[in-house]
Amino acid sequence: MTIPTKPPARSAAPTATTPAAAAALVASGWLHTAKFLTTAPQLHFLPALSVPEIAFVGRSNAGKSTCINTLTQQKQLAFASKKPGRTQHINLFSLGKQGITDAVLADLPGYGYAAVPKQDKIRWQQVMANYLVTRENLSAIVLMCDPRHGLTELDEILLDVVRPRVEEGLKFLVVLTKADKLTRAEQTKALSIMKLQAGGGEVRLFSATKRQGIDEVSTLLWQWAHPAIPGPTPSSPMLPVIPETQPSFPLLPVIPVKTGIHDFLDPRS
Repeated sequence: MTIPTKPPARSAAPTATTPAAAAALVASGWLHTAKFLTTAPQLHFLPALSVPEIAFVGRSNAGKSTCINTLTQQKQLAFASKKPGRTQHINLFSLGKQGITDAVLADLPGYGYAAVPKQDKIRWQQVMANYLVTRENLSAIVLMCDPRHGLTELDEILLDVVRPRVEEGLKFLVVLTKADKLTRAEQTKALSIMKLQAGGGEVRLFSATKRQGIDEVSTLLWQWAHPAIPGPTPSSPMLPVIPETQPSFPLLPVIPVKTGIHDFLDPRS
């Protein structure tokens, strides 16, 4: 005689158990909507947009493409060249649910790769400097930095170039990529040092391999792209919000190195 048994209970869909987890869930879903919008070899080819634009910048081989692909949960959204420094265009990706674009990610050419011909290097750096200074809808900059090497001279010059806009309210984040290459003690030290160098800007450890820092960076980007949307309330528990541990409007320190756009375009760099 076969004894009837109840079918196994269907497991419930995973739910966010904390405000931070709920925030990350919404931010992650938003970033996953990223789609290629356009590419431009020069600034004047970029479309004029009114939505917030978040630019990803960094030295070649700092993990920029990997970071973008990890945040958007898409393997090949940002092109990762086998030869660092070969990406020569500004690539824009639209974000927004239901086909409505509410923000844009900008992937800028990597800089500082020695094997790139001098003339190409000058042109790329000029395009990037002009973009960072003049792009009207630019609302945030995400700088990729390998914590094993720290900020390079070109990174510091870039910070000096964008300083006036940061002082006017442009958001700024340093992402310490490849954090899995460091011990926990080394991560803590690198984080502390970079917070001082960022002069009040946000700093996050990040590892695509270990899935470290993904939720924090995702939520922060969501907040920056939606400044007018209030935090969670009993009637809207899913709106991302994270506690601010640093000033909302970071002020970058004066860096005693080369100054201005012309120095950023120095072909010797």
